[in-house]
Amino acid sequence: MSEAPGRGAGYSPAPQSRLDKAGLVIAAGLAAMAAVVAYDASTFQNTATYGMGPKQMPYIIAIGLGILAVGNLVMALRGELPRREQADMRAVWMILGGLAALIAIIGLGGGFIIATTILFAATATAFGRRAIHIDLAIGFVLATIIYLAFGKLLTLSLPAGPLERLF
Repeated sequence: MSEAPGRGAGYSPAPQSRLDKAGLVIAAGLAAMAAVVAYDASTFQNTATYGMGPKQMPYIIAIGLGILAVGNLVMALRGELPRREQADMRAVWMILGGLAALIAIIGLGGGFIIATTILFAATATAFGRRAIHIDLAIGFVLATIIYLAFGKLLTLSLPAGPLERLF
């Protein structure tokens, strides 16, 4: 091997920019989410007379998002983020369709159980599962258990439809 003229054995080429632009966008998104959560928390009325109240947890989440944003920014500037895989757009659209169906079903009065069942089956299909009837049954059982746990045990209000009125 011959050396390049005028360059000694210790020569190393100038480092190329390894800046990860997508990583910078992700870091900016995380920072924006942290700012929105912190701002939203600042509008809460503090009802706790002592200790931690509902106002503190969003601040903790905002701090965590801020730490993730800084870490992601540093790794993006160094070019150390892992290589991303190509997205399967069919799966992405299937999950987005399931979310749209969830919103539509709840909006039209179908209730939590039916909407969540459809979302579960759509998500399972997006991940490559092809047993739609079994997925609908599993989703129905899980949604019913979740509804009963949150609606009856914890007395939280979930969207009610025809099935929920049976309970």
